[in-house]
Amino acid sequence: MSPSKTILFSEIEQVIRAFDYENISSERKIILKPLLDFIQNKVSKEQEIRLNFICTHNSRRSHLSQIWAQTAAGYFNIKNVFCYSGGTESTALSPMIATTLKQSGFQINTISEGNNPIYTIKFGKNEPPIIGFSKTYDDDFNPKSEFAALLTCSQADGGCPFIAGAEERIPITFEDPKVFDNTPQQQQKYKERSLQIATEMCYVFSQIKL
Repeated sequence: MSPSKTILFSEIEQVIRAFDYENISSERKIILKPLLDFIQNKVSKEQEIRLNFICTHNSRRSHLSQIWAQTAAGYFNIKNVFCYSGGTESTALSPMIATTLKQSGFQINTISEGNNPIYTIKFGKNEPPIIGFSKTYDDDFNPKSEFAALLTCSQADGGCPFIAGAEERIPITFEDPKVFDNTPQQQQKYKERSLQIATEMCYVFSQIKL
């Protein structure tokens, strides 16, 4: 093991080791290919990789994608990866996302309460935390140029035909677990969506040649 390799919390590492990329359909792999190519091109040129995951409310899918992509980059030892998320409007990060990520081994703390709470989300003991809160995709917290815009919901994909500063615009849409809020299936469906996103992000980074 390289001494520079990111050491994930053991529970998260166990989750990732259990993924079977053969379960990803050929159709989904085609959808993921532009993201894979974008990352590979940046790695080959030894350039920084900025990924901004965009959804309508920046409350669920875009955060899951940001967090799992950053974690996958660490696990597969892909350096200089910086993941962000934003919405076409800001609301609040769903508490169910925090709960779901905790179940996979992430350490999450709330550092600010209110209508739009701010969380720290850690995937490794010595890694800087991801700051999780709802914001618009062009918020000052996010990059202004030299990034890939990843559209994680069809509404944002349709509503954002042009994203200023983006080198590439890549739709990778996921079904919204919100539709199961306040139902007996809520916890199961949030977990399913989190693990689908995690599997696909890990698949992408596993294919990158250093």
